[in-house]
Amino acid sequence: MLRRLPPAPAWSSALIAALVGFGGTIALVVQAMQHLGASAAQTGSTVTALCLGIALAGAALSWRLRMPVVLAWSTPGAALLAAATPGLSWPVAIGIFVSAALAMVLLGAVPLLGRLAQRIPPSIAAAMLAGVLLPFCLKLFGLGAADPLLVALLVAVFVAARQRLPLYALLLALAAGMALTLLRDDVGPFPPGATFGTLVPVMPVLDARAILSVALPLFLVTLVSQNLPGLVVLRSAGYDPEPRPLLVGTGIAWLAAAPFGAHGVNLAAITAAICTAEEAHPERSKRWTVGMLYAGFYLLLAIFSPLLVRLFLALPPTVIAALTGLALIPALLGAMETMLAAKADRDPAILTFLATGSGLALFGLGSAFWGLVVGFLALAASRFLKRG
Repeated sequence: MLRRLPPAPAWSSALIAALVGFGGTIALVVQAMQHLGASAAQTGSTVTALCLGIALAGAALSWRLRMPVVLAWSTPGAALLAAATPGLSWPVAIGIFVSAALAMVLLGAVPLLGRLAQRIPPSIAAAMLAGVLLPFCLKLFGLGAADPLLVALLVAVFVAARQRLPLYALLLALAAGMALTLLRDDVGPFPPGATFGTLVPVMPVLDARAILSVALPLFLVTLVSQNLPGLVVLRSAGYDPEPRPLLVGTGIAWLAAAPFGAHGVNLAAITAAICTAEEAHPERSKRWTVGMLYAGFYLLLAIFSPLLVRLFLALPPTVIAALTGLALIPALLGAMETMLAAKADRDPAILTFLATGSGLALFGLGSAFWGLVVGFLALAASRFLKRG
């Protein structure tokens, strides 16, 4: 019986990946849902639905494909939502999640759409993402005027950990921020709500402007920054995944969880690298069990999600904003590297980056949409003039 259990490294790798994926960016998810007008109960439902989608779909895909399929929520997508035009109602936000999830399912199911997606220049999509992330990272240091001790502590822990323990940098920064908050007795009263996982369904409202302004960019950043790197990680580990079942499977999980507040269920990249490494399991043919264990840990997180959400809602807004800005620095670095990788596309990419980061809102459409418009027009003009 014991021989059939996965080895100890498989358990530890799955646990570490789950803690890094959840703890590193949970503050961002809470902030994004607050920005969209979600109540404490609805935010708890969001995290519960996300964890359930990650657990159930990840376990099913790992079992079916016999490879460690590790899922996560969309961190860039949460940042995009936190920067969305204020004033969106929660039912409209649910409509955004449903629309983006449906687009991901169609992308995986229709080969023509998949071929069109492959033609999207990575530099433009990455530039839009970098423009979305930049204000959050700048706000981290802007908070230095209000709370210099907090910012100095978080940055110092982050820099030191990135050199010595890069995998745990965000977790250590989170622990340091929480410890300082507790020492200063800055934790507010817990908002009322459930302790164990709850799901609060909301009927989606499909708003054309919101779909163009937010759902389309949400779909693109999730595809380019999460699903495509996730496929690369699996291939780097020696697997040969067919993109279609992974995109359709994660899209269906996202679509099922969206009415409960899930903003994105997709392939993981960093945490997937932990679970697909040789250190996680010596036998590659049995490494799919690590994906199953990872799913099991997310199932446990789903059970206690409302309690964890209430804890973060009790933290001061400055702490949440500082932790969010810090958590997005690695994502900003990766986006800027991709944005500037192709020299021929640097001018359109920088224009996309600046238009998105400006916060431009016009005709009810947000800056992420206009950043894409500027970038694609500049890219088309550049290539037309070069050809001429």
